[in-house]
Amino acid sequence: MGTWDVGPFDNDTAADFSYTLDEAAADARAGIIHDTLTRVIGTAGYLEAPESEEAVAAAALIAAQCPEGDPTDPVYGPEEPLPDLTSLRDLALQALDRVMTEPSELMDLWDESDGGPWRGHIRNLRNVLTPQPPGEQFSLI
Repeated sequence: MGTWDVGPFDNDTAADFSYTLDEAAADARAGIIHDTLTRVIGTAGYLEAPESEEAVAAAALIAAQCPEGDPTDPVYGPEEPLPDLTSLRDLALQALDRVMTEPSELMDLWDESDGGPWRGHIRNLRNVLTPQPPGEQFSLI
């Protein structure tokens, strides 16, 4: 099936990544996400699309635990509970930056089509993952 939409879990690679997390021991899931992000950050040469798709999915899982984060995809996201991943926000931001920096196969693939909506999803993830200065956080009281 490949890729069917612009969301972080709208491709086979991300769905497989979710399955990997579900099959892993509960205490190994944060490490898998951490390793996925650091592998992408550390790629100096050509970044392949599958690694990027996993990193975007990992960033979305972290963003889902942040204020204003969208819930994880109920169909293709992990079904098993995840630990608190918010300490990985900075790594997620760095990984998204790398995905959006040449040479990046996933960015090139989206640029070949109408990549605007996909780029919008990446921007939204970055906005959620970026901590707000204390004076800019709102209270619902």
